[in-house]
Amino acid sequence: MSTTPIATRRREGTQSIDRAAQLLVQVVESAEPPSVGELALAAGLPKSTTSRLVRALERQGLVQRDGARGTLRPGPVLVRFARRGAGGVDLVALASDTLASLAERSGETVNLAVASPLGVEHVAQLDSRHFIGGTNWMGRIVPFHCTANGKVLLAFGVASVDDAPLEALAPRTVVDPARLARELAVVRKRGYATTVEELEPGLAAVAAPVWEPGGSVVAALSVSGPTIRLTAARLEELARLVIDAAAAISARLDHNDAKRGAA
Repeated sequence: MSTTPIATRRREGTQSIDRAAQLLVQVVESAEPPSVGELALAAGLPKSTTSRLVRALERQGLVQRDGARGTLRPGPVLVRFARRGAGGVDLVALASDTLASLAERSGETVNLAVASPLGVEHVAQLDSRHFIGGTNWMGRIVPFHCTANGKVLLAFGVASVDDAPLEALAPRTVVDPARLARELAVVRKRGYATTVEELEPGLAAVAAPVWEPGGSVVAALSVSGPTIRLTAARLEELARLVIDAAAAISARLDHNDAKRGAA
């Protein structure tokens, strides 16, 4: 039996909880995935203490290590939480029929995405029926400013262009703040965003917002494919399909603001 006074053990337990919570906040809010050493330095804790607390967060699925680099990012529990809209609804399950319908009608790759501290997080995908189509975006983080889903999340205040490390995600891109601000104003006005060869050559996409009951955007829905098929005229056609599909998902979340997202 421990000889440490109960009051002391309680204080130590509370202190450990506070420290673990502090580390979790740092992982979630860091612009780039931090290492254990960087977390320890930022928190003013010994590296051994930080490692112990990080292992506890890992066991609960709150953080996870990123490959051989060993840097830390939000874990599967937080990613699953990001998939949920108002009332704890699982967006992927709720949207599955609509995603399938959009994929069938468009013939192209369909993605549902949310904002994460590191960029756009794709939480669901249905592949194109064509041999030449989009890549598998599941598990990949992409920038906000040069993707259709990302522009939607930026335009409606879900994310900031400063949230994602551009050097890591899109090292060749340069953001013109004034130009981006004008484009996001257009996205808000017409209710959808497009990208043509901004993330990578030959790729085009169109995306629309998914709204939750409180009047906030909770996710973005997109159709993407090669520019040989997704011409300017085709993107305009697909925009209506994507807006209608996003509205259908929003309706399932009891979003009733019919004025938003009008083309």
